[in-house]
Amino acid sequence: MSPAPEELIARRLAGIEISGIRRVFDLGQKLAHPLDLSIGQPDFDVPERVKEAAVAAIRAGGNRYTVTQGIPELREKLRQRVIARTGWTPEATMVTSGVSGGLMLALLALVDPGDEVLIPDPYFVSYKQLVNLFGGSPRFIDTYPDFRLRAAALEEAVTPRSKLLILNSPGNPTGVVYSLAELELAVEFAKEHRLFIISDEIYHDFVYDGEYHSVAECTDQLLLLDGFSKSYAMTGWRVGYAAGPQAIIAEMTKLQQFSFVCAPAPAQMAALVALDLPVAEVQATYRAKRDLVYEGLADCYEVTRPEGAFYIFPRVPRGTDEEFVTGAIEHNLLIIPGSVFSQRHSHFRLSFAASDETLSAGVQMLRRWAREGFSSLTATSLTA
Repeated sequence: MSPAPEELIARRLAGIEISGIRRVFDLGQKLAHPLDLSIGQPDFDVPERVKEAAVAAIRAGGNRYTVTQGIPELREKLRQRVIARTGWTPEATMVTSGVSGGLMLALLALVDPGDEVLIPDPYFVSYKQLVNLFGGSPRFIDTYPDFRLRAAALEEAVTPRSKLLILNSPGNPTGVVYSLAELELAVEFAKEHRLFIISDEIYHDFVYDGEYHSVAECTDQLLLLDGFSKSYAMTGWRVGYAAGPQAIIAEMTKLQQFSFVCAPAPAQMAALVALDLPVAEVQATYRAKRDLVYEGLADCYEVTRPEGAFYIFPRVPRGTDEEFVTGAIEHNLLIIPGSVFSQRHSHFRLSFAASDETLSAGVQMLRRWAREGFSSLTATSLTA
């Protein structure tokens, strides 16, 4: 007798959970008129010049495989961008299929079974799942209640088996932006414990208070991951990049040959154009959205003001995060339980990558629920 399909599933998938973000996203497709504050997708469109560049590339025949590491002119432009932004000259760069693709290649290249990867908690969902997938062990650094890095918490997390430290600034889901002092602390800690740093900087253009600093300003022992999904709304185009030591980029390139092959060719050509476009107007727009949401929630929720990205991470007013989010979804508001991003069940994530009208409506619901609970509203009144 042939084995049942479920008996064929690889054991390494037993520790991998379906994304809680995607579950809410899929649920939103079934609701009639949800207020969707769940997904981390810009609410503006891809710039017209970027669209035109992609169309031109397609029409000119730019539809074939590129070299695995990405077209040379884009890699050089990205190298110059990293130098200008951080002052660091990476040994090598490669184009990846989004930052998620770059993260997968990096962890596959660097994590052996039993290796520990240190991850500040809260964290982006993929970090934990990919470390588990490749046989590593995630070790979480407690950053509550204000999501900052502290020496004591770093030291508490590290063990002799620790190999990597993942940093994400500006951060998803908290909107935290690490100060230069925090990054220097992290670098000294990494040096002391022989850790290599992976820095996810996809939200670096979304910084609202003060100056942004990359950990690349403090060390050359890192792999920097970035991309085009957030700054240019190219989420579905799957173009990111990695910059770092030649030895690591070479192994990631080898792995890309047998997986993604290359990032989409027309999108690589369009990314060349995107790099020349300003983002100041987008940044100003999202600063105003941040202010709208934070000021609307700060007097009725325990919440840290996000300094970057486009998320806010309030503490639930009562019960667990799952209970609170379930009630919100039953009333047509899509938000994400904080335990998707954390070992704790105390917060929820709201994305302010939405129209001001949607944000205002969502804030008013959340304010009322904080004071009166879900019984104060009905699904009918919310969709009227």
